[in-house]
Amino acid sequence: MTSRTPSRAVPLPVYVLAAGIFAMTTSEFAVAGLMPQLAQGLGTGIEQIGYLVTVFAVAMTVGGPALTMVLLRMPAKTALLAIFGIFLVGNVTAALADSYSVMVIARIISGVAAQAFFGIAVSLSARLVDEGMRGRASGVAMNGLMLGILLGLPLATFIGGQLDWRAAFWTISVLTIIAAILTMMFVHNPAESDTPEGASNSMREELAVLRRPQFVLALVSSTLIIGATFSAFSFFTPILTEITGFSDSLVPLLLLAYGAATLAGNMIVARLADRYTISTLLIGTGLNAVFLAGFALFTDVPPLALAFMLGIGLVGVTMNPAMAVRVQRAGSTSALVNTIHASFITLGVILGSAIGSALIPVHGLRAPVVLGMGMAVLAILAILPALTNAYLRNGSRRHAETHVSVAA
Repeated sequence: MTSRTPSRAVPLPVYVLAAGIFAMTTSEFAVAGLMPQLAQGLGTGIEQIGYLVTVFAVAMTVGGPALTMVLLRMPAKTALLAIFGIFLVGNVTAALADSYSVMVIARIISGVAAQAFFGIAVSLSARLVDEGMRGRASGVAMNGLMLGILLGLPLATFIGGQLDWRAAFWTISVLTIIAAILTMMFVHNPAESDTPEGASNSMREELAVLRRPQFVLALVSSTLIIGATFSAFSFFTPILTEITGFSDSLVPLLLLAYGAATLAGNMIVARLADRYTISTLLIGTGLNAVFLAGFALFTDVPPLALAFMLGIGLVGVTMNPAMAVRVQRAGSTSALVNTIHASFITLGVILGSAIGSALIPVHGLRAPVVLGMGMAVLAILAILPALTNAYLRNGSRRHAETHVSVAA
């Protein structure tokens, strides 16, 4: 008896997985909205706080797959609950941090747990539905990411502004506990994940997909797509206040609008991801390059800066469902493959935030946005071979069908 549903409805457990991703995402992005408060509270500069984004991303990239491999022999639900425990430790440590070094440790713990959770949650959401629903299910799970931007980031920013940054991390800790309780109550394991037999063979097979050219290109394009967005997103708060001229009190509302754009974009991409995977990636990434260029050029014009920022939200991280479908088709729906994909996505965060931070002292706050535009162009080049392969496959299929018809 399998837990997949033949209906077109996404099952409740996938929505619960989205709640867990929401908690993880709120913590991940909180630093971007709390940069001034963290800099003051920890006695350091904006550039150093920007590196906290990088630290979190490095921990996700390196530690996430390692933790996933440790948890592979556990049923998915048990693994998720274990991750919640680790993640809670990281956020409580952040709330209690009395120095920059302690905050770095807290972000490492949280980052490792978040990455493992993303990989296992996306894998589980794909295995809870029919193959033709994987893009939509991934989109529902990734709504947790979009809601983290829409609600979690502004909430953390607001709490940090009204109370302090410690209160923001305590709030995230409470969200983590709630998501863990919901997971305990409503998430179940697919039948095939209840037993761990053959895990080592499966791991070898999963790692073997790294040699497939289309899989590698899918990973590279995902890195560049997310890197393009995060090179701008990581610095929205200082850009909007120091260049565009918006007040500190208005920034949470602007980030809320940005989050609404990501939620809308994710819902659209989730509907298109299964049938129009490559076209969606190409069009979305092309538009992102245009919006990033506009944001860089018109940062000091408030109406235009806001419009281009919302455009980035609409077509930036919202490519996640299409990226997930492309990787699953080139590799598999396994937890390890999805965690590896998540690590390459996070590599984009590392590149965007780290290189962006390094560029700011020399070239100013606009420099990371220009970097993002360049990464989006490179992403398009990494997607194009998949479009060519799709046309070749379709041409071969039509030729075969014509040959059969003539022979008949």
